[in-house]
Amino acid sequence: MTGAVLLTLAILVMLVLRLNLIVILMVLGGAVQLMYSDGELVFMAEDFWAALDREVLLSIPVFLLCGCIMSRGAIAERLVRVLKELTGSIAGGFGVAAVLSCAFFAAFSGSSIVTLLAVGSVLYPALREQGYATSYSLGALTSAGTLGVIIPPSIPMIIYGLVTDTSITDMFLAAVIPGLLLTFLLTAYAAWSNRNLPSEPFDFVATRKAISKGSWSLMMPVILLGGIFSGYFTATESAAVALCYALIVECCIYRELSLSQLFQAVVHTSQLLGGLLPILAIAATLNMVMTTEQVPSYFADWISSQVEQKWMFLLTLNLLLLLVGFFMGIISALLIMAPLLLPVASAYGIDPVHMGVIMVINLEIGLLTPPVGINLLVASQTFKESFWTVARSVIPFVLLMLLVLLLVTFVPNISIFFLG
Repeated sequence: MTGAVLLTLAILVMLVLRLNLIVILMVLGGAVQLMYSDGELVFMAEDFWAALDREVLLSIPVFLLCGCIMSRGAIAERLVRVLKELTGSIAGGFGVAAVLSCAFFAAFSGSSIVTLLAVGSVLYPALREQGYATSYSLGALTSAGTLGVIIPPSIPMIIYGLVTDTSITDMFLAAVIPGLLLTFLLTAYAAWSNRNLPSEPFDFVATRKAISKGSWSLMMPVILLGGIFSGYFTATESAAVALCYALIVECCIYRELSLSQLFQAVVHTSQLLGGLLPILAIAATLNMVMTTEQVPSYFADWISSQVEQKWMFLLTLNLLLLLVGFFMGIISALLIMAPLLLPVASAYGIDPVHMGVIMVINLEIGLLTPPVGINLLVASQTFKESFWTVARSVIPFVLLMLLVLLLVTFVPNISIFFLG
């Protein structure tokens, strides 16, 4: 008991000092192995290997590389042009196009940061030139960038499936309706809040030209999601298909991706993985020890004794996850919290897939909430605006996300409808 108290104090001190999460998890994992395992740190290395030696894990770097390539090539830009022409005749149509562009790009990048960088860097100056307010432009792009978290193929969905042994294909299917619902609400708000801006007459020739030039971009989500949901591709195979398709389109058809840009995409992907894979490996050793020591089961029994009603547990769960999202990144939170909370949810009869969608939406909102708010930080740097200016701009969008969260939480069929 004394050891556990000292370990807790040590972790709190490291958090206060804002040490790197990898350092915190390494210390925590080593201490847990020494205190609760057989006292052999060599077991940590074995757990690291077990965590990373999984085929589905290959889909994460491949999806990231695919998104980085498309953000530097022409696919993202041509996709934006198509959606701009299709929505230009609507009042506030360019704002609608901005949200839809993020949704489309999310469908083949799997990452909120890549989506924000790829689409936001193109659209923010364009929105401002078209007369859209700074607050709306910042808020829409920063918030819609998080659609990469919920719309499949989502990297957080893959992570949740990995750490909880839940079908990743089922997770993707469960995210379809919540992702479409959130996209619809964001586009509806875009049209309503910009209804006083002038619209442009529909130009059939320009639209046909944009679709012709962007047809290869539009086919990407059709091929990718069609392959996944038909069962023809696994998550890893779909990532490989997406990467091959992106390389062929960018290098052989559009021919706007240089070797230096391809090299930059590979380097950026490696940097992202350098922060992700060590956390995944280290968290695995904690999860394995907790499972062996039946910590999740004890935790589930304790929660069940304190909270009797399912609705009360769901409300408490959302409040807890929103609080976690204030201080932790989405991947770190999933790795640590999912194995601990899933047995508790199962005790209340909550489907593991439904639980996963609830967790991901909660932590998606965390990307937009201070003090961590990774999307706020990225948007601030990308758009050259202050952190708090960006934070204020996302408030109406966060409220819409909270509405979707409540609907998904208390109407399970929204997420598990396609699972039969």
